[in-house]
Amino acid sequence: MKLTEIAQLVEGRLMNLLVSQTPAVEITGLASLATAQSHELSFLANRKYFHQLAQTQAAAVLISDKMVAHCSVPAIIVADPYLAYAKISHYFDHAPQPVRDIHVSAVIAEDVQLGMDVSIGAHVVIESGCILADRVVIGANSVIGAGCRIGQDSHLYPNVTLYHQVKLGERVIIHSGSVVGSDGFGFAKSKQGWQKIAQLGHVIIGNDVEIGACTSIDRGALENTEIADHVIIDNQVQIAHNVKIGRATAIAGCVGIAGSTHIGRDCTLAGAAGLAGHLRITDGVHLSMQAQVTQSIHESGSYASGTGLLPTTLWRKSVARWRHFDEWVRRVRVVTRPSE
Repeated sequence: MKLTEIAQLVEGRLMNLLVSQTPAVEITGLASLATAQSHELSFLANRKYFHQLAQTQAAAVLISDKMVAHCSVPAIIVADPYLAYAKISHYFDHAPQPVRDIHVSAVIAEDVQLGMDVSIGAHVVIESGCILADRVVIGANSVIGAGCRIGQDSHLYPNVTLYHQVKLGERVIIHSGSVVGSDGFGFAKSKQGWQKIAQLGHVIIGNDVEIGACTSIDRGALENTEIADHVIIDNQVQIAHNVKIGRATAIAGCVGIAGSTHIGRDCTLAGAAGLAGHLRITDGVHLSMQAQVTQSIHESGSYASGTGLLPTTLWRKSVARWRHFDEWVRRVRVVTRPSE
């Protein structure tokens, strides 16, 4: 692509063009500031990489107006360099395009309704009562359970499993190994052992949702498990039965959400955060890495728990002292108690 084309696509402004260069210079790929070559485009969105700007060999850099004075190569000034990079990355994506065809080895029930230009890979199984809208892509070895609905332009990568009666909106992406609609962890204790509770709800996923690899989303016990529009979910996330997640919330890898917890809009859950069941998390909450949430959160803001990284010997000493914390509190109360 030419620099002029890129600038137009990201609504940016070209600056710092040298005499020997023209806006027609062609870009063949994207790269980091440290590795970019003279035919590649880069970007500066994180100040941690500011020191790489002076040495970059990139043909041009997506950059903010505040930083352009420090840029020695051609620049495309944009309001949000990271967002501009995200938009332009799709024009250089080299992932193979799916073949709009149905593989001969696919097993599809007779009453399944298929839209226009669907792509169904090898050894896919689609059970009775399913409806796939236009341009849906189902990767090899995936299983679509009975009565599922998949909205147009959705893409399931190989080895995805949808249990029965899962509903996906439009432009949903689910990566390999993920399971949607499996039974929630519902059991009642008896003298003989555990009595399984039938999971009678469904999973409903909105539009423009992306689900990472090897993530599990359980169906509801009575009510539905619901994921709203524009939610993004990383790899290896566990979402239990009856959980509801609000619009545009982002969930990083290894997060675990216990049953019947409701999470609001525009929240971010950092890696390995854990949420107990039956909680309410309001809109605009950020949970730091490994945050352990045992109570509902009613005010927006950032929340953290646990201790930061320490050298092992110091950490052991801190843990030993923490074990005596309750004893110390009781002693302080005795010392500070007003005399009668």
